[in-house]
Amino acid sequence: MPKVVDHEARRTRLVEAVWSLAVRGGIEQVSLRKVAEEAGVSMGQVQHYYSSMQALIRDALDRAVRAVNATIENAVAAAGATSAEAVLRTCLHALVSPAEESTRLMRFALAAAGRAVSDPTMAKVLAPGDDELLDFTAGLIRAAREERGSEPRREERADADICWSLATSLGVDIALGYRTPEAAQRLLDHHIEQVLR
Repeated sequence: MPKVVDHEARRTRLVEAVWSLAVRGGIEQVSLRKVAEEAGVSMGQVQHYYSSMQALIRDALDRAVRAVNATIENAVAAAGATSAEAVLRTCLHALVSPAEESTRLMRFALAAAGRAVSDPTMAKVLAPGDDELLDFTAGLIRAAREERGSEPRREERADADICWSLATSLGVDIALGYRTPEAAQRLLDHHIEQVLR
């Protein structure tokens, strides 16, 4: 009976190797050979799944962004939040989580950011938020203001953009060791409070 190969598991293993190498030594230290060594596979296997280093880095970055999004979705589901304000806080707090995986993904994104200067495709993946996310967050802010009985301000989309920019910046601070997750959460909560007043 032929052996069943889990191609997705193999790609994930290679991407995990990229994340680890980039976090330890920067994106410039990542090569196909080092990825093969880190993942414990042959160079041929790496080249079977990725035709170039650029393709591998792009996939690793795209998967990091998807992993962060999944972290946010999982945090909302786990919190069982029922109010718009609780969902808003949970979403934003996911970027300043003390979880080791969140910090590792943020460190990888930072390592990849330098490459984005010369690669428009990577820059697009690292962009600070899409229309769908901003619209969703603006809706949460609008609903949370209504729940509090606050007057509508019609600035919700700008507020949503600022909230995500702040949460991302605080996540970077945590990844670099400039702030603790607790300090970042306090600052983020302070800003959310200002937004919802």
